[in-house]
Amino acid sequence: MLDLNLIREKPDLVRTALKNRQMEVSSVDDILRLDEKRRSLLTQVESLKAERNAVSKEIGRMQEAAEREKKIVAMREVGDNIAALDKVVAKVEAELHALTSTIPNIPDERTPIGASEEDNVVLRTVGQLPEFDFEPKPHWDLGPALGILDFERGTKITGSRFYVLNGAGARLQRALIAFMLDLHIRQGYTEKYLPFMVRTATVFGAGQLPKFADNLYKDHEEDFYFVPTAEVPLTGLHMDEILDEAQLPLFYTAYTPCFRREKMSAGRDVRGIKRGHQFDKVEMYMYSKPEQSDSLLEKMLEDAEATCGALGFTYRVKQLCTADIGFSAAITYDLEVWAPGCNEWLEVSSVSNVRDFQARRANIKYRLTDGGKTRFLHTLNGSGLGLPRTLIAVMENNQQADGSIIVPEVLRPWMGGVDVIK
Repeated sequence: MLDLNLIREKPDLVRTALKNRQMEVSSVDDILRLDEKRRSLLTQVESLKAERNAVSKEIGRMQEAAEREKKIVAMREVGDNIAALDKVVAKVEAELHALTSTIPNIPDERTPIGASEEDNVVLRTVGQLPEFDFEPKPHWDLGPALGILDFERGTKITGSRFYVLNGAGARLQRALIAFMLDLHIRQGYTEKYLPFMVRTATVFGAGQLPKFADNLYKDHEEDFYFVPTAEVPLTGLHMDEILDEAQLPLFYTAYTPCFRREKMSAGRDVRGIKRGHQFDKVEMYMYSKPEQSDSLLEKMLEDAEATCGALGFTYRVKQLCTADIGFSAAITYDLEVWAPGCNEWLEVSSVSNVRDFQARRANIKYRLTDGGKTRFLHTLNGSGLGLPRTLIAVMENNQQADGSIIVPEVLRPWMGGVDVIK
C-alpha cells in the first residue's frame, strides 16, 4: 500500500504511475477528495471535543445548580454531535482505505514504460537453443506415451486443467522440489513449512486483495483462503511485528502447492500442463532494510538463474515493463526457459522488489539499532522455480529419439536409481 502522505503530496507522481501501468487515474482524485473530507471532519470533532473539555472544567467550578444543569444539557448535545461525527469519520476512513488499497505500487524508475507485455525487454539469453536430430515431442505427447502423465484421469477426478503424474513422473516432480529447496538452503535461505490456507488479513497484507479476489479460492464458512503462492504466508510470517535491525536481512524459502482460478481461453496456452488451477512452486522471499533491497534483488535473480543453470536449461532474463509488472512490484525480472517440444519460452520465475508496499499493508517494521524511529522494511520475492513449467522443460529438453527422458544429474539423488525414464 502506498503512503497516504505520498498520494497527498505527490499526486502527479501517482497519476503518472497509474497511466504507465495502463490504469485509470481518476481514483487519485477520489482519494484526495476523501482525504480532505476526513481531515475536515476530524477538525470539527477535535473542535467539539476541545469545547466539551473546556466547558466540563467550567461546570466543575459553577455554584449555581440551574446554570450548571443548563451547561450539562448543552454538553450532552455536543457529545451526541461528536458521536455522530465519529461515525461519519469511520465511514469515510473505511472508504478511503478501500480505495487506497486498489492503488498499485509505484514502478521503479528503471522499469521500462510499456503498453503491454510486448514491451518487456530481453536483457540476455544464456545458452544456445538445443538442436535435435529428430522432431522433439511436446510434453502432452511425450508424458502419456511414457505412462507418466495422465490427462484423462485428472479430468475424471476433478475436471479440465487437472492431471495425474504417475510413477517416475510424480517422482521427478518431487525431485525438482527437493532439489530447489536444498539449493536455496545452500544459497543462504531458511526453509519454512507453511500453512496452505491463510486468513483474509494475510492475503491483503501480501497485496492479493482486493485486486485478485476473483482468482482466489476461499472457504466461505471459515476465514480461509487457499494460498495462490507461498509469497502470501511468507509475508504473513512477520505481520504486525517490529523486527530488530540486526535481524535483517532475512532469507526464506518454502514449497507450497498453489491454487488460482485461472481465466483460460482456448488456444495454445491451455494445451498440456502449462497452466492450471493447482500447481507446485518453490518460493524465495527476503525481508530487507531499504538501502539493501536493490542489491538483494540482484542476489535473488542470481539464485534463480543458478537453478536454471544447474538443470541445464537455455534461458533468458526479461525485465517487465510498467504494463506487465505485478500489482505489488516496483521492478521485476522474469526468467523464461526454452521448451523445444512446445517450441516456446516458458516463464518459470518472476523476481521482484516490492519495496515497502507489502510492509505497509502487513504492518511490518524494524527498529534501528541506535534506537531511532521504527521504519517499514522492504520485501522481495521470487520463484525458484515454478512447476509444472520447470517439469515441462526437463521433459522436453532431455527427451531422446526413442521417446525416453534422461534425468538431469542434479535430480538423480531423489530418483531412486532411475537415470532414464522409459
